[in-house]
Amino acid sequence: MGPFAFRSWVEISLKQIVENFRAVRDVVGPGVEVMPVVKADAYRHGAVEVSRALAASGARWLAVSNVEEGAILRDRGITTRVLVMADFLPSERRGLLDYNLTPVIHSLPDIAEWDQLASARGVTADYHLKIDSGMGRLGTRAPAPEILEAIGAAKNVRLEGLMTHFASSANYASIQTDEQLRLFQGICSELASAGVNPPILHLANSTPIAYGRRDAWQRMVRPGHAIYGYVSPLAQGVAKGTTPPRLLEVRPALAWKTAVLAVKDLPAGVLVGYGGMYRTTQPTRIAVLAAGYADGIPHRLSNKGRVIANGQLAPIIGAVSMDLTTIDITHCPGLAAGDAVTLLGSEGGVSIDAQQIARMAGTISYSVLCGIHARVKRVYLDQ
Repeated sequence: MGPFAFRSWVEISLKQIVENFRAVRDVVGPGVEVMPVVKADAYRHGAVEVSRALAASGARWLAVSNVEEGAILRDRGITTRVLVMADFLPSERRGLLDYNLTPVIHSLPDIAEWDQLASARGVTADYHLKIDSGMGRLGTRAPAPEILEAIGAAKNVRLEGLMTHFASSANYASIQTDEQLRLFQGICSELASAGVNPPILHLANSTPIAYGRRDAWQRMVRPGHAIYGYVSPLAQGVAKGTTPPRLLEVRPALAWKTAVLAVKDLPAGVLVGYGGMYRTTQPTRIAVLAAGYADGIPHRLSNKGRVIANGQLAPIIGAVSMDLTTIDITHCPGLAAGDAVTLLGSEGGVSIDAQQIARMAGTISYSVLCGIHARVKRVYLDQ
Protein backbone atom coordinates (compact mmCIF):
# COMPACT_ATOMS: atom_id res chain seq x y z
CA MET A 1 0.00 0.00 0.00
CA GLY A 2 0.94 3.62 -0.41
CA PRO A 3 2.64 5.95 -0.64
CA PHE A 4 0.05 8.27 0.92
CA ALA A 5 0.15 12.01 1.45
CA PHE A 6 0.17 13.17 5.06
CA ARG A 7 -3.18 14.66 6.02
CA SER A 8 -1.96 15.75 9.45
CA TRP A 9 1.51 15.43 10.93
CA VAL A 10 3.79 16.63 13.70
CA GLU A 11 7.38 17.70 13.15
CA ILE A 12 9.57 16.85 16.14
CA SER A 13 13.04 18.16 16.85
CA LEU A 14 15.02 15.57 18.80
CA LYS A 15 17.83 18.11 18.96
CA GLN A 16 15.55 20.50 20.86
CA ILE A 17 14.48 17.74 23.25
CA VAL A 18 18.14 17.03 24.01
CA GLU A 19 18.79 20.75 24.51
CA ASN A 20 15.88 20.92 26.95
CA PHE A 21 17.27 17.91 28.84
CA ARG A 22 20.66 19.59 29.05
CA ALA A 23 19.04 22.83 30.26
CA VAL A 24 17.42 20.93 33.12
CA ARG A 25 20.72 19.24 33.94
CA ASP A 26 22.50 22.59 33.98
CA VAL A 27 19.95 24.05 36.40
CA VAL A 28 20.03 21.23 38.97
CA GLY A 29 23.77 20.64 38.72
CA PRO A 30 25.92 17.51 38.54
CA GLY A 31 24.90 16.17 41.95
CA VAL A 32 21.28 15.60 40.90
CA GLU A 33 20.25 12.82 38.52
CA VAL A 34 17.81 13.87 35.78
CA MET A 35 15.20 11.23 34.89
CA PRO A 36 13.14 12.36 31.87
CA VAL A 37 9.53 11.21 31.84
CA VAL A 38 8.65 9.48 28.56
CA LYS A 39 5.24 8.09 29.48
CA ALA A 40 2.24 8.50 27.16
CA ASP A 41 4.50 7.99 24.14
CA ALA A 42 6.75 10.79 25.40
CA TYR A 43 3.79 13.16 25.56
CA ARG A 44 3.08 12.13 21.92
CA HIS A 45 6.60 13.00 20.76
CA GLY A 46 7.43 9.30 20.25
CA ALA A 47 8.79 7.41 23.25
CA VAL A 48 11.25 5.19 21.39
CA GLU A 49 12.84 7.96 19.33
CA VAL A 50 12.91 10.38 22.26
CA SER A 51 14.35 7.76 24.63
CA ARG A 52 17.11 6.89 22.20
CA ALA A 53 18.07 10.54 21.84
CA LEU A 54 18.04 11.13 25.59
CA ALA A 55 20.02 7.97 26.37
CA ALA A 56 22.61 8.96 23.77
CA SER A 57 22.87 12.34 25.51
CA GLY A 58 23.57 10.90 28.95
CA ALA A 59 20.19 10.12 30.52
CA ARG A 60 20.69 7.12 32.79
CA TRP A 61 17.06 6.85 33.93
CA LEU A 62 13.75 7.14 32.08
CA ALA A 63 10.28 7.10 33.65
CA VAL A 64 7.17 5.47 32.20
CA SER A 65 3.67 4.90 33.51
CA ASN A 66 3.14 1.18 32.99
CA VAL A 67 4.84 -2.12 32.24
CA GLU A 68 3.81 -2.12 28.58
CA GLU A 69 5.50 1.25 28.00
CA GLY A 70 8.68 -0.06 29.59
CA ALA A 71 8.58 -3.30 27.61
CA ILE A 72 8.29 -1.37 24.34
CA LEU A 73 11.47 0.54 25.18
CA ARG A 74 13.32 -2.66 26.01
CA ASP A 75 12.13 -4.36 22.82
CA ARG A 76 13.48 -1.41 20.85
CA GLY A 77 16.91 -1.60 22.45
CA ILE A 78 16.70 1.00 25.24
CA THR A 79 19.03 -0.16 28.03
CA THR A 80 18.82 2.70 30.55
CA ARG A 81 17.20 2.18 33.93
CA VAL A 82 13.43 2.43 33.51
CA LEU A 83 11.16 3.36 36.42
CA VAL A 84 7.51 2.24 36.16
CA MET A 85 5.64 4.85 38.17
CA ALA A 86 1.99 3.76 38.14
CA ASP A 87 1.65 0.03 37.52
CA PHE A 88 1.88 -2.83 39.96
CA LEU A 89 -1.14 -4.76 38.71
CA PRO A 90 -1.08 -8.44 39.65
CA SER A 91 -1.19 -9.62 36.04
CA GLU A 92 1.78 -7.49 35.01
CA ARG A 93 4.22 -7.89 37.90
CA ARG A 94 6.19 -10.68 36.23
CA GLY A 95 6.77 -8.38 33.27
CA LEU A 96 8.74 -6.06 35.53
CA LEU A 97 11.30 -8.80 36.03
CA ASP A 98 11.07 -10.10 32.45
CA TYR A 99 12.03 -6.67 31.10
CA ASN A 100 14.33 -5.52 33.89
CA LEU A 101 12.05 -2.66 34.93
CA THR A 102 12.04 -1.01 38.35
CA PRO A 103 8.60 -0.60 39.93
CA VAL A 104 7.29 2.15 42.14
CA ILE A 105 5.39 0.40 44.91
CA HIS A 106 2.45 2.20 46.47
CA SER A 107 1.35 0.02 49.38
CA LEU A 108 3.21 -1.94 52.01
CA PRO A 109 1.61 -5.33 51.17
CA ASP A 110 2.97 -4.95 47.64
CA ILE A 111 6.52 -4.95 49.01
CA ALA A 112 5.88 -8.52 50.18
CA GLU A 113 4.41 -9.42 46.76
CA TRP A 114 7.50 -8.05 45.02
CA ASP A 115 9.71 -9.96 47.46
CA GLN A 116 7.94 -13.23 46.66
CA LEU A 117 8.34 -12.70 42.91
CA ALA A 118 12.04 -11.96 43.28
CA SER A 119 12.52 -14.98 45.52
CA ALA A 120 10.82 -17.25 42.99
CA ARG A 121 13.18 -15.99 40.29
CA GLY A 122 16.24 -16.27 42.51
CA VAL A 123 17.13 -12.61 42.06
CA THR A 124 17.46 -9.48 44.15
CA ALA A 125 15.19 -6.77 42.73
CA ASP A 126 15.12 -3.04 43.40
CA TYR A 127 12.01 -0.95 43.99
CA HIS A 128 11.04 2.62 44.81
CA LEU A 129 8.42 3.30 47.45
CA LYS A 130 5.97 6.14 46.99
CA ILE A 131 4.84 8.14 50.00
CA ASP A 132 1.43 9.79 49.76
CA SER A 133 2.46 13.07 51.34
CA GLY A 134 -0.75 14.88 50.44
CA MET A 135 -1.73 14.20 46.81
CA GLY A 136 -4.30 11.65 47.98
CA ARG A 137 -3.77 9.28 45.04
CA LEU A 138 -1.16 6.51 44.84
CA GLY A 139 1.32 5.99 47.65
CA THR A 140 1.39 4.67 51.19
CA ARG A 141 0.15 6.76 54.07
CA ALA A 142 1.61 4.35 56.62
CA PRO A 143 3.75 5.76 59.44
CA ALA A 144 7.49 5.18 59.48
CA PRO A 145 7.44 2.23 61.93
CA GLU A 146 5.11 0.27 59.65
CA ILE A 147 7.23 1.14 56.63
CA LEU A 148 10.34 -0.06 58.43
CA GLU A 149 8.65 -3.32 59.35
CA ALA A 150 7.58 -3.98 55.74
CA ILE A 151 11.03 -3.12 54.38
CA GLY A 152 12.78 -5.29 56.94
CA ALA A 153 10.58 -8.31 56.27
CA ALA A 154 11.49 -8.36 52.54
CA LYS A 155 14.79 -10.20 52.03
CA ASN A 156 14.98 -10.43 48.23
CA VAL A 157 14.22 -6.84 47.26
CA ARG A 158 16.03 -3.60 47.93
CA LEU A 159 14.55 -0.20 48.67
CA GLU A 160 16.49 1.84 46.12
CA GLY A 161 14.33 4.95 46.09
CA LEU A 162 11.80 6.91 48.08
CA MET A 163 9.53 9.35 46.27
CA THR A 164 6.45 11.51 46.50
CA HIS A 165 4.40 13.67 44.13
CA PHE A 166 3.47 17.31 44.64
CA ALA A 167 -0.12 18.38 44.10
CA SER A 168 0.20 22.18 43.97
CA SER A 169 3.81 23.04 43.18
CA ALA A 170 2.83 25.88 40.82
CA ASN A 171 0.77 27.62 43.52
CA TYR A 172 2.98 29.68 45.80
CA ALA A 173 -0.06 31.00 47.64
CA SER A 174 -0.71 27.49 48.95
CA ILE A 175 1.16 25.85 51.81
CA GLN A 176 0.42 22.37 50.47
CA THR A 177 3.84 21.84 48.91
CA ASP A 178 5.61 22.91 52.11
CA GLU A 179 3.43 20.53 54.10
CA GLN A 180 4.17 17.69 51.69
CA LEU A 181 7.89 18.39 51.94
CA ARG A 182 7.77 18.34 55.75
CA LEU A 183 5.89 15.06 55.83
CA PHE A 184 8.24 13.41 53.32
CA GLN A 185 11.35 14.69 55.07
CA GLY A 186 9.97 13.47 58.39
CA ILE A 187 9.53 9.95 57.00
CA CYS A 188 13.04 10.05 55.56
CA SER A 189 14.48 11.15 58.91
CA GLU A 190 12.73 8.39 60.82
CA LEU A 191 13.92 5.77 58.34
CA ALA A 192 17.47 7.13 58.50
CA SER A 193 17.42 6.96 62.29
CA ALA A 194 16.70 3.26 61.92
CA GLY A 195 19.56 2.83 59.45
CA VAL A 196 17.46 2.83 56.26
CA ASN A 197 18.91 5.27 53.75
CA PRO A 198 17.70 4.64 50.20
CA PRO A 199 20.27 5.99 47.73
CA ILE A 200 17.70 7.88 45.63
CA LEU A 201 15.12 10.39 46.83
CA HIS A 202 12.94 12.17 44.28
CA LEU A 203 10.06 14.61 44.54
CA ALA A 204 10.35 17.28 41.85
CA ASN A 205 8.79 17.45 38.41
CA SER A 206 9.25 20.34 35.96
CA THR A 207 7.78 23.20 38.01
CA PRO A 208 9.92 22.81 41.18
CA ILE A 209 12.95 22.53 38.91
CA ALA A 210 12.09 25.61 36.87
CA TYR A 211 11.41 27.80 39.89
CA GLY A 212 14.31 26.66 42.03
CA ARG A 213 12.60 24.78 44.85
CA ARG A 214 15.97 23.24 45.70
CA ASP A 215 14.84 21.43 48.83
CA ALA A 216 12.67 19.30 46.52
CA TRP A 217 15.45 18.35 44.10
CA GLN A 218 17.11 15.87 46.46
CA ARG A 219 19.10 13.26 44.50
CA MET A 220 16.94 12.95 41.39
CA VAL A 221 14.34 15.03 39.53
CA ARG A 222 11.59 13.91 37.15
CA PRO A 223 11.10 16.48 34.36
CA GLY A 224 8.36 15.68 31.89
CA HIS A 225 6.75 18.81 30.47
CA ALA A 226 10.06 20.69 30.46
CA ILE A 227 11.74 18.02 28.33
CA TYR A 228 9.23 18.81 25.59
CA GLY A 229 9.63 22.55 25.95
CA TYR A 230 7.04 23.72 28.45
CA VAL A 231 6.93 24.99 32.01
CA SER A 232 3.48 25.42 33.51
CA PRO A 233 2.64 28.99 34.51
CA LEU A 234 2.43 29.75 38.19
CA ALA A 235 -1.01 30.04 39.72
CA GLN A 236 -2.67 33.42 39.34
CA GLY A 237 -3.54 35.61 42.28
CA VAL A 238 -0.23 35.20 44.08
CA ALA A 239 1.05 38.44 45.61
CA LYS A 240 3.76 40.15 43.61
CA GLY A 241 7.23 39.44 44.92
CA THR A 242 6.29 36.19 46.64
CA THR A 243 7.19 33.93 43.71
CA PRO A 244 10.77 32.99 42.87
CA PRO A 245 12.44 33.82 39.56
CA ARG A 246 12.31 31.22 36.82
CA LEU A 247 15.64 29.45 36.41
CA LEU A 248 14.84 27.16 33.47
CA GLU A 249 14.32 28.17 29.86
CA VAL A 250 13.21 25.53 27.37
CA ARG A 251 11.63 25.58 23.92
CA PRO A 252 8.84 23.45 22.40
CA ALA A 253 10.12 20.57 20.31
CA LEU A 254 6.94 19.82 18.36
CA ALA A 255 5.04 21.58 15.58
CA TRP A 256 1.69 20.28 14.35
CA LYS A 257 0.52 20.82 10.79
CA THR A 258 -2.31 19.72 8.54
CA ALA A 259 -3.17 19.88 4.87
CA VAL A 260 -5.83 22.01 3.20
CA LEU A 261 -8.41 19.74 1.57
CA ALA A 262 -10.41 22.41 -0.17
CA VAL A 263 -10.76 26.16 -0.60
CA LYS A 264 -14.10 27.72 -1.50
CA ASP A 265 -15.93 31.03 -1.44
CA LEU A 266 -19.15 31.50 0.49
CA PRO A 267 -21.58 34.41 0.23
CA ALA A 268 -22.86 36.31 3.22
CA GLY A 269 -25.49 34.55 5.32
CA VAL A 270 -24.27 30.97 4.91
CA LEU A 271 -24.22 28.60 7.88
CA VAL A 272 -20.99 26.66 8.39
CA GLY A 273 -20.60 23.22 9.98
CA TYR A 274 -22.60 21.06 12.36
CA GLY A 275 -25.36 22.89 14.19
CA GLY A 276 -24.91 25.99 12.07
CA MET A 277 -23.06 27.66 14.91
CA TYR A 278 -21.36 30.10 12.54
CA ARG A 279 -23.00 32.31 9.88
CA THR A 280 -20.94 34.33 7.43
CA THR A 281 -21.62 38.05 7.68
CA GLN A 282 -19.88 38.93 4.42
CA PRO A 283 -18.43 37.11 1.40
CA THR A 284 -15.93 34.71 2.98
CA ARG A 285 -13.20 32.46 1.67
CA ILE A 286 -12.87 29.29 3.70
CA ALA A 287 -10.37 26.44 3.85
CA VAL A 288 -11.35 22.97 5.00
CA LEU A 289 -8.51 21.28 6.90
CA ALA A 290 -7.79 17.55 6.95
CA ALA A 291 -7.83 17.24 10.75
CA GLY A 292 -10.47 17.32 13.45
CA TYR A 293 -11.13 16.17 16.97
CA ALA A 294 -10.25 12.57 16.06
CA ASP A 295 -6.74 13.89 15.39
CA GLY A 296 -6.63 15.79 18.65
CA ILE A 297 -7.91 19.28 17.82
CA PRO A 298 -9.99 20.09 20.91
CA HIS A 299 -13.70 20.31 20.06
CA ARG A 300 -13.87 23.30 22.39
CA LEU A 301 -11.92 25.30 19.81
CA SER A 302 -15.10 25.34 17.71
CA ASN A 303 -15.79 28.92 16.61
CA LYS A 304 -12.97 30.35 18.72
CA GLY A 305 -9.66 28.65 18.00
CA ARG A 306 -7.01 29.86 15.56
CA VAL A 307 -4.43 28.36 13.24
CA ILE A 308 -1.59 29.90 11.23
CA ALA A 309 -2.17 30.12 7.48
CA ASN A 310 0.46 31.67 5.24
CA GLY A 311 2.07 33.28 8.26
CA GLN A 312 -1.16 34.86 9.53
CA LEU A 313 -3.63 33.89 12.22
CA ALA A 314 -6.83 32.48 10.78
CA PRO A 315 -9.91 31.80 12.93
CA ILE A 316 -11.65 28.46 13.21
CA ILE A 317 -15.27 28.94 12.18
CA GLY A 318 -18.08 26.58 13.00
CA ALA A 319 -17.75 23.28 14.83
CA VAL A 320 -14.57 21.23 14.83
CA SER A 321 -15.67 17.96 13.23
CA MET A 322 -14.26 14.47 13.68
CA ASP A 323 -12.00 14.65 10.62
CA LEU A 324 -12.34 18.23 9.39
CA THR A 325 -11.94 21.79 10.63
CA THR A 326 -12.99 24.93 8.78
CA ILE A 327 -11.06 28.20 8.92
CA ASP A 328 -11.67 31.69 7.53
CA ILE A 329 -8.86 32.59 5.09
CA THR A 330 -10.42 35.74 3.66
CA HIS A 331 -7.36 37.66 4.84
CA CYS A 332 -4.84 34.89 4.05
CA PRO A 333 -4.59 35.00 0.25
CA GLY A 334 -2.80 32.41 -1.81
CA LEU A 335 -3.82 29.28 0.11
CA ALA A 336 -4.73 26.28 -2.05
CA ALA A 337 -5.62 22.62 -1.67
CA GLY A 338 -2.58 20.61 -0.60
CA ASP A 339 -0.94 23.51 1.23
CA ALA A 340 -0.04 23.15 4.90
CA VAL A 341 -1.33 25.22 7.79
CA THR A 342 0.13 25.23 11.30
CA LEU A 343 -2.05 24.12 14.19
CA LEU A 344 0.72 24.36 16.79
CA GLY A 345 4.10 25.95 16.19
CA SER A 346 5.59 28.98 14.47
CA GLU A 347 5.27 30.31 10.96
CA GLY A 348 6.11 33.70 9.49
CA GLY A 349 6.85 35.24 12.89
CA VAL A 350 3.54 34.09 14.37
CA SER A 351 3.37 31.39 17.03
CA ILE A 352 0.75 29.23 18.72
CA ASP A 353 1.92 26.95 21.52
CA ALA A 354 0.17 24.26 23.55
CA GLN A 355 -0.43 26.60 26.47
CA GLN A 356 -2.24 29.12 24.25
CA ILE A 357 -4.38 26.36 22.77
CA ALA A 358 -5.12 25.08 26.27
CA ARG A 359 -6.32 28.49 27.44
CA MET A 360 -8.68 28.80 24.46
CA ALA A 361 -9.97 25.25 24.96
CA GLY A 362 -10.33 25.47 28.74
CA THR A 363 -7.87 22.69 29.43
CA ILE A 364 -4.15 22.24 30.19
CA SER A 365 -1.19 22.06 27.85
CA TYR A 366 -0.43 18.46 28.90
CA SER A 367 -3.84 17.47 27.55
CA VAL A 368 -3.24 19.29 24.26
CA LEU A 369 0.04 17.46 23.62
CA CYS A 370 -1.13 14.06 24.83
CA GLY A 371 -4.34 14.48 22.86
CA ILE A 372 -2.56 14.44 19.48
CA HIS A 373 -3.80 11.14 18.10
CA ALA A 374 -1.58 8.29 16.95
CA ARG A 375 -2.97 8.61 13.41
CA VAL A 376 -1.19 11.96 13.13
CA LYS A 377 2.11 11.09 11.47
CA ARG A 378 5.38 11.74 13.31
CA VAL A 379 8.22 13.33 11.32
CA TYR A 380 11.64 13.64 12.97
CA LEU A 381 13.61 16.58 11.62
CA ASP A 382 17.12 15.87 12.86
CA GLN A 383 17.71 12.16 13.37
